[in-house]
Amino acid sequence: MPKITSINERLVFNSRGDKSVEIDVISDNQFLGRSCAPSGASVGIYEAQSFVNNDPQKTIEIFRNFKNKFIGLDSDDLKTIDETLKSIDGSTNYSNIGGSVAYALTISCIDSASKSLNLPFYKVLNPEITAIKFPFPLGNMLGGGAHAGSGTPDLQEYLVCPIGAKSIFEALDMNSKIHKELRKDLEKLDSKFTGGKGDEGAWAPNINNDKAIETLEQTIKNCGYDLKKDVRLGIDFASSSLWNPNNKVYEYKRHGKSLDPQEQSEYANNLINQYDLIYAEDPLNEEDFDGMSILTAKNPRCLVTGDDLLVTNKERVANAIQKHSCSGAILKVNQAGSLFDSLMFAKECNDNNVKIVTSHRSGESVDNHISHIAIATNSIMLKSGVVGGERISKLNEFIRIAEYGLIEGMAKWSNI
Repeated sequence: MPKITSINERLVFNSRGDKSVEIDVISDNQFLGRSCAPSGASVGIYEAQSFVNNDPQKTIEIFRNFKNKFIGLDSDDLKTIDETLKSIDGSTNYSNIGGSVAYALTISCIDSASKSLNLPFYKVLNPEITAIKFPFPLGNMLGGGAHAGSGTPDLQEYLVCPIGAKSIFEALDMNSKIHKELRKDLEKLDSKFTGGKGDEGAWAPNINNDKAIETLEQTIKNCGYDLKKDVRLGIDFASSSLWNPNNKVYEYKRHGKSLDPQEQSEYANNLINQYDLIYAEDPLNEEDFDGMSILTAKNPRCLVTGDDLLVTNKERVANAIQKHSCSGAILKVNQAGSLFDSLMFAKECNDNNVKIVTSHRSGESVDNHISHIAIATNSIMLKSGVVGGERISKLNEFIRIAEYGLIEGMAKWSNI
């Protein structure tokens, strides 16, 4: 088995220019694995804490004091690596060593092991894979909220899912075509639109929520795609960022309205049905398990998905499963902290027929590991944007995997 022989760490910068932790793990004195921890703009309160006291430099210095404890461990033994991390940290959210360290270290270990064992990253994570099922690439086309500036929609992401694609390459090509065409349509609406984009490469126009989805729907038609057979729409509401817990209302500040919990639920339900959404992420705030349960029951054709609701946490998804609060679950490794934590979350989802959507973060690196993680966890979708080097790196990795993998085809979902 590959043995960890050295570890190096450094501060680098992510796609937003924020500091992040990058770790190199070398197995058997020659096989380099490397990973950089991402960060989010829309962050759930139950996520792992990225840095010790929000200090990246302090987090690096603390890691240097205990990194030798991993020397000599098998780099493909995630369970032992995770147990060692937790024994050092002692908290429930990696607040003493930093979730960014847990993320970068565990992924670097598997990256190194995959090279030592001469196996794809996904195969090290899931040796039982004999045929690949590619997740649908969920394309972020237009956005607002925490990912964009003032004047943009309150809702965070307007997405497309290319369900009619016959291959992963065709799916990526469809998303790219829609993204390009959408800019032209936005310029027709607003002659002053400068092509501004949010953190994840989605267009960030000065339009309201309703106009945003109407425009995207028309763009899809302009591209010659059928909205039921070829491409279906999705929305990331990111409702926790709209929720005012003191007044118990959802505040749409950019467009001057507030909705109580019942009105928000009705608003989300109306959008799901009016636009036949295939995907609705966090339509209600991160504490409203019961309200999410009602929306999920009403909309079997839509993947009602928890992100802030679940934060890649095994205990929270177990609660959601018991209450039938969602049919989909976002998997973000850095929410959980370690890769092992994320795989336990994925197992809980798969064992209970909750579909997994592996996701990037708004502050990303050019690493492509989440593409392999999506395959290894049997994810139904991958959220990784459409344009931008840190987004394309994940998507292009699918094309490479398709060349050397055993292809079963695009992932299928019986409700599509």
